[in-house]
Amino acid sequence: MVEEAEINSDEEQVEKSRMPLVAHLTELRKRLLFSLMAFLVLFFVCFYFAGTFFNFLVEPLAEVWEGQDGRQLIYTALTEKFFTEIKVAFFAASFLSFPVLATQIWIFVAPGLFKKEKRAFLPFLLATPILFFAGGVFVYYFLLPVAWQFFASFEQLAGDDALAISLVPKVNEYLSLVMRLIFAFGLSFELPVGLLILVKVGITSAQGLRKKRRYAIVVAFVAAAILTPPDPLSQLALALPIIMLYEASIFIAVYMMRKRDIQDTED
Repeated sequence: MVEEAEINSDEEQVEKSRMPLVAHLTELRKRLLFSLMAFLVLFFVCFYFAGTFFNFLVEPLAEVWEGQDGRQLIYTALTEKFFTEIKVAFFAASFLSFPVLATQIWIFVAPGLFKKEKRAFLPFLLATPILFFAGGVFVYYFLLPVAWQFFASFEQLAGDDALAISLVPKVNEYLSLVMRLIFAFGLSFELPVGLLILVKVGITSAQGLRKKRRYAIVVAFVAAAILTPPDPLSQLALALPIIMLYEASIFIAVYMMRKRDIQDTED
């Protein structure tokens, strides 16, 4: 009886929140405009601090060069540094404004959901930026120091039969590489969200994920080869976390399905 009362109450709330199509489109436009305004404000703020953000991204390389005088990054076009800072501001503003966008999406969608649907959808919405941030942290604090040390080791001192080979990165190429790695790892860390949503809606199950484990491993290495630079270190550093996240998704899926079975039995 309590369950039926909650369902009836949810249905009444959903009925009250019904709007004509034009009103829905107007509300959607309002939410998108608010998100766009938040992004633009953050973009100009981030552009003002773009140099600080870029120095932060360069810090892993600076640590590799610590104690070596004369090390520098260069730019060879007059506009290169300017557009690099625009890219830095764009990436930073996109990351910082995502919670605003997610909140606006939730405000738009939530009135049409039942309480159970809200409880089911909200954890995934909250986990998305957290997992992406975790992927970026993994890149910055674990991958970049090792990768830059590895790549810098290919420098060569001048000798009798050899010319000196020095690493002098360009600012735009450095930023493109770092952001590519952050995007690749951030996106791959969203794997549990996607898999658990499929389990939640009944498209797959923990058993199905186990059966497809071998294909998932192959896909992980293929995705790593596409998303990262063509070196074994970066590809392995991305493929292994993807496989670990896939295994973690299986354990969480088992817990979700047991909880759902218990709830169905009680109902």
